[in-house]
Amino acid sequence: MAIGNVTPDSFYASSRIANTDHVVAWARAALADGADLLDIGGCSTRPNSVFADEQTEWTRLEPALTAIREALPDASLSLDTFRPEIARRALTQFGPMIINDISGGSEEMISVVREFKVPYIWTLRGDLDLPNRRPEWKDIDLFLDPGFGFIGSPEADYACMRQMDRLQAFQRPILIGVSRKSMIWKTLGITPEESLSATQVLHLYAIQHGATILRTHDVKETKQTIDICNSLLLTSDSKMR
Repeated sequence: MAIGNVTPDSFYASSRIANTDHVVAWARAALADGADLLDIGGCSTRPNSVFADEQTEWTRLEPALTAIREALPDASLSLDTFRPEIARRALTQFGPMIINDISGGSEEMISVVREFKVPYIWTLRGDLDLPNRRPEWKDIDLFLDPGFGFIGSPEADYACMRQMDRLQAFQRPILIGVSRKSMIWKTLGITPEESLSATQVLHLYAIQHGATILRTHDVKETKQTIDICNSLLLTSDSKMR
């Protein structure tokens, strides 16, 4: 899953997409480098950020989604939003796409997902037992995301990652989003720009412990990590895309 932010303030500057020409170029490059999904967001949720208002988010998203749908109609899209009305508008105007919601799952958002019958990425924010306490979610086409970066501290992120194997019991796809996040650069005393190699170390660990989707800023390098990991696996059934 390639990360594309049509925002001026996402934490990793190189992921910011300035205009519709840029968004199509980014999408083409991501697909060429091996992305299966394009994740588009219009509101930065980085720690301590001030969220853009709903209209600003939509003003950023609408032209980007229009450009991608026109240029790449067969591309599989994911919408990174925590606002149910944004999800509804996008699904109504642009058709089916995955809803990637970092909020933890409001009933209003789930009603939108059920109405449009689209996949939903449920961000657990470190609570790996949450699906056990919320059995009503079983009828949804659900992806589970532990929520690294939204748990509270790098130490909490790593503690959660050491337990991520538990999510395999739910028999749902597991999405991991650690790309260039603070759990890396705060731990190493570096910057997001210097975090590529360490990101791939965590990607390798995640694959070994059940990840089926890697959300990344760096598609080419992440695809190489996946390919090398697949070369190490003994059976084709264990390989990820």
